[in-house]
Amino acid sequence: MDIATFLQLLHEEIGLTKHSGKKHIIHFAKAKDYYACKSELKRMKSTFHHLAKVRYLDIIHAFSCMLRPDTKLRGLTGAPIIEADTKITVHQMASSKIITKRASTLSGSHTIPWGIDQVGAPEVWNKSVGQNIRIGVIDTGIDYNHPDLRNSISRGINLLNRSMLPFDDNGHGTHIAGTIAATGRHSGIVGVAPRAIIHPVKAFDNSGSAYVSDIIAGIDWCVHNDLDIINMSFGMKSYNRSLEQAVMNAYYRGKIIIASSGNDGKKKTVDYPARFPQVVSVGATTRLGKIAPFSNRGKQIDIYAPGERVYSSWLHGKYNELSGTSMATAHVSGVVALMLSIKPMSPLQIKSALRRCAIGLSKRQSTRWQPGHLNARRAIRAARQS
Repeated sequence: MDIATFLQLLHEEIGLTKHSGKKHIIHFAKAKDYYACKSELKRMKSTFHHLAKVRYLDIIHAFSCMLRPDTKLRGLTGAPIIEADTKITVHQMASSKIITKRASTLSGSHTIPWGIDQVGAPEVWNKSVGQNIRIGVIDTGIDYNHPDLRNSISRGINLLNRSMLPFDDNGHGTHIAGTIAATGRHSGIVGVAPRAIIHPVKAFDNSGSAYVSDIIAGIDWCVHNDLDIINMSFGMKSYNRSLEQAVMNAYYRGKIIIASSGNDGKKKTVDYPARFPQVVSVGATTRLGKIAPFSNRGKQIDIYAPGERVYSSWLHGKYNELSGTSMATAHVSGVVALMLSIKPMSPLQIKSALRRCAIGLSKRQSTRWQPGHLNARRAIRAARQS
């Protein structure tokens, strides 16, 4: 395939997508072909201006752009593989109530939400507070002005509009960030790892929806910026090869990926990307420590954590109670930050330690391993012993 000819045709195709275009992913079989095409594209885009709309997905050696569903590029001899992009959504239940009062008016000082208390995070803050551990939260963005998050936020990216900061216009990402690393000092809430650093990666729109290509771009950004943990509180039912490839490549570069299992109450299956073996898969529990009725469950779960009516930060400096495996995942990301602050560990070591040190959910004795409940004290001990 002649690269220049392919790129000229790609330029023409993108130009025809004003009314009938859909997002697609263009895969190159070999890394050298991808980088050769990327180099030529950079050179040509000043002349062929539609090429400026192509996004690079280095982590899977692919491009993302708008094409017509019946694109002629598929028929070219030796052309890259072209697949339609698909949608993915955050794992959020309907919110129960937005709380406009500052948490300080509820307690007179800062508040430790019940989930953070239940996993035992306050018991280990004298040993670890997640100091300098960097967490990419691929989500709806973050409320930069929330008083409990100001000291926790570092540089991020808005994949929907790269010229703008990743401001949250939904609330989900702000809620997740609060559970992981809020630092309400004299008022407000405290997260699991209050000295961890959140890097907001806005891939989801205000309705909590994203394309797989945006998620892959987010993973790519987290890997490129050498973050330690990637929190993925979202999922989809169907397998996606591009998403798996991105997850595997991040895993092999030492990134710990933590994802929510889904809120369909399924007994034997979980959503992607939590279903991939390279990912720490998280289910949700209630205040009573039972598996939440809405949580997907089964042998593909690695760990359970609090996910019922979780109180955390919200838009415009407010607070909200949300339920979902998303909320459970944030607790796990926080505890993993506490572990990594004690000692560097590989993704496999983290996953093994979390599974090994969980507290059993069932009183019945079983000969086979079953996923248990997250516990910060045991996790810290496991980190020290690994």
